[in-house]
Amino acid sequence: MVGYADLAKLNTFTMDDVCNLVGSEKTASSLVRRLSKKDLVRRIRNNLYTCVNVADGQPVASKYHIACAINDTAYLSHHSAFEYMGIANQVFYEMYVSSEKRFSDFEFDGITYKYISSNLQTGITTPKNTQGIRVTVLERTVVDSIKDFEKIGGLEELLNCIGAAPYLSENEIIKYLDSYNQQFLYQKTGFLLEQYKSQLRLSDAFILYCKNKIGKSTRYLTKESTKYLSEWRLVVSED
Repeated sequence: MVGYADLAKLNTFTMDDVCNLVGSEKTASSLVRRLSKKDLVRRIRNNLYTCVNVADGQPVASKYHIACAINDTAYLSHHSAFEYMGIANQVFYEMYVSSEKRFSDFEFDGITYKYISSNLQTGITTPKNTQGIRVTVLERTVVDSIKDFEKIGGLEELLNCIGAAPYLSENEIIKYLDSYNQQFLYQKTGFLLEQYKSQLRLSDAFILYCKNKIGKSTRYLTKESTKYLSEWRLVVSED
């Protein structure tokens, strides 16, 4: 008979998943309701559930699995992708999730799951030896995070993450920059990555490529920026 152990293997599940296991909607609904009353199953949102580990009372599904189960195109992005890779400086109580389908932000077990819009459908990978995890590759994560750093933790945390990266493929960086094709993004990326050029093994040609794409407009890196850099046509903070 299908029960708790079968559902726990799924990490997250929907009522359709339960129905496929037990054979009928009525039995599926009854099983989930019974296990929920015993606090062995918790509702994450809408039609999404996870089991509770009887040993520690914590959800069976990790926050990464939950994020990627929000819909069938959901994936970890921005700081959450850095965190999954193990190169984030801080652990956030927010999970940044991109997908082809917009969803409303929600909270579960102390974590807020936030939708971050993205027009790119490339640079998403399924890590080896994992199930149900989709995450942006390092180079796209860097570009996305530079693009949106004011929305996802700020400049200082972004720089800490970039500083923890062992290496970047400049050809991959260029691919994602060209996909967005935004002059301000070329400015920000070129300026910021130039500070880590030796560590990340980026060439002078890459820096020049970014400079040649910045256009003629002067822009502010942050609202508090006061120092003008003519070579980047960028106003940055004094430090």
